[in-house]
Amino acid sequence: MDRELKWNEPWILQRADPYVYRHTDGTYYFTASVPAYDKIVLRHSDTLAGLVDAEETAIWHKHSFGPMSKHIWAPELHYLDGKWYVYFAGGEAASPWKIRPYVLECQGPDPVRDKWMEKGKMKAAKDDVFSFKAFSLDATVFENKGRRYYIWAEKVGVGKQISNLYIAEMETPWQLKTVQVMLSTPDYDWERVGFWVNEGPAVLKHDGKIFVTYSASETGVAYCMGMLTAEEDADLLDPRSWKKERNPVLASNEKRGIYGPGHNSFTTDEEGNTVMVYHGRTEKEIEGNPLYNPNRHTMLMKVEWDDQGRPLFQG
Repeated sequence: MDRELKWNEPWILQRADPYVYRHTDGTYYFTASVPAYDKIVLRHSDTLAGLVDAEETAIWHKHSFGPMSKHIWAPELHYLDGKWYVYFAGGEAASPWKIRPYVLECQGPDPVRDKWMEKGKMKAAKDDVFSFKAFSLDATVFENKGRRYYIWAEKVGVGKQISNLYIAEMETPWQLKTVQVMLSTPDYDWERVGFWVNEGPAVLKHDGKIFVTYSASETGVAYCMGMLTAEEDADLLDPRSWKKERNPVLASNEKRGIYGPGHNSFTTDEEGNTVMVYHGRTEKEIEGNPLYNPNRHTMLMKVEWDDQGRPLFQG
């Protein structure tokens, strides 16, 4: 018997950067960053609620040295061209902050039990000399009008670097077709607390529009969500096609006891209603470095819609 879904309270404990994918056969899959940042885990269930008690399988472990040997972050599971792929970021034991995006490809139809092959670091387009040269992470993939796109975060600049969001069209599941285009940079004060950050993009389509939520600021209480909007018929590689919200669309809420909400994904329940999956904390005061505090918990939120067809993240 499945548990009832919980809204806006800890659902799956100590799982940050949660990603839920509902496959074409109705199966739900769950993955997330684990506190040790040392492996990629996967759960599956016939129902969304069933993910809580579903067995968790480690489908890949970090290397002992070299690329992909430290800080294994924010995996996402996608089904592309008849195959399963996992997109994630990782650093190196000898250089922990040399974070880059990587790709795994499943060698069979069962992503939980079948073998995974490393496709290596995500490849930029042939004439792109900028992408994935610096701290790069949080990739997500979506399709629109027969084209497939990759959105990720990458740091630029010198000194205290700035994390921007970029988009490109994809040639294959492991290589980009076009040169990067910057979607968003931390323009506002709420994106600049501790660090200047835009990261963790997630894509939601509704009523002819494409929404990209993203996370901003450092990973503690200041962490919050912003949003970009484009028309589905627009040129998604033109930055002018995207409108950025002036204020965060979700932030810490003392009444709810939720702090630092962000790094979300979207799925649907069994009735087809849109559900946001995100992480948040229940403590306002965080012990130690927020990045290494394990108490970011996966939570669920019902997505409502306003009269203009825009998502509301209130519960």
